[in-house]
Amino acid sequence: MHPELTASPLPAPARRRLLRWGDRWRRDLPWRRTRDPWAVLVSELMLQQTQVSRVIPRYEAFLSRFPTAGACAAAEVGEVVRAWAGLGYNRRAVSVHRAATIVEHEHGGEVPDRLEALLGLPGVGPYTARAVMAFAFERDVGVVDTNVARVLARLAGRPLDRAEVQHLADRAVPRGAGWRWNQAMLDLGATVCTSRRPRCDACPVRAACSWQARGGLPPDPARGSAGVSVPQSRFEGSDRQGRGRLVRALREQGVVEPSDVAAVAGWPGDHQRAARVVASLVRDGLAVVDSAGRVRLPSVQPVTGGPTR
Repeated sequence: MHPELTASPLPAPARRRLLRWGDRWRRDLPWRRTRDPWAVLVSELMLQQTQVSRVIPRYEAFLSRFPTAGACAAAEVGEVVRAWAGLGYNRRAVSVHRAATIVEHEHGGEVPDRLEALLGLPGVGPYTARAVMAFAFERDVGVVDTNVARVLARLAGRPLDRAEVQHLADRAVPRGAGWRWNQAMLDLGATVCTSRRPRCDACPVRAACSWQARGGLPPDPARGSAGVSVPQSRFEGSDRQGRGRLVRALREQGVVEPSDVAAVAGWPGDHQRAARVVASLVRDGLAVVDSAGRVRLPSVQPVTGGPTR
């Protein structure tokens, strides 16, 4: 491991400044008003690859319908998929249902507070597991999303590998301040240390930033650093778009006839491609095909295998 990483990436005065900045400028988001582990888990699964502004209304509606893991587990998976409307990446809805079922049947209805147990839930990876630990159970663990990974690489002044990013994040957390610290880091990356046009003049830890010490000149150390997202492939005309069209039709109509599948997916002349997309929906637990070839939302989703990420 790089010798710089044996200590915190920020000196104590800089960490205190960041905590004060976070307390002053913290975004008021509904999932920050609760420590309920189920609500926090739902919010984090919703926020995967989806903008905050789209999540807020769906989060509150979803929890109104499924206020506990038990309520979600008791519902048919198709109901959960319907409640996921507007969020995209629909297989996360199946992961939520599978996770709720495991929580209900293997953890007595309580979302676990241990990293290993959280990682055993479908749809839960290292970020989501640590986010639940920090934001529901107030543990002193580092939470690393793309925004935090970008901040850490710029503070270090060089691209980081995955182990280094997590090590730096964990070392930075002031003792007893896991919730406040991670919220501040997320907000810093989302609103100040942005991917394009970072507002370095407003940064509370600018004096400790190695990239700024070099004048903020190219190359940006965040580029190519572990955990920093890259632009997604084009959505228009993609299989993802066809999947979304089919799931939307299933939500609204309940069933798609075999003769209509290609047209509903948006490729009326390409039945082979439409069949491939249907197969992917079935594989991800988002649809079933009956004996007559009709595509439907699933009614019951058995818990099998390991996590779906």
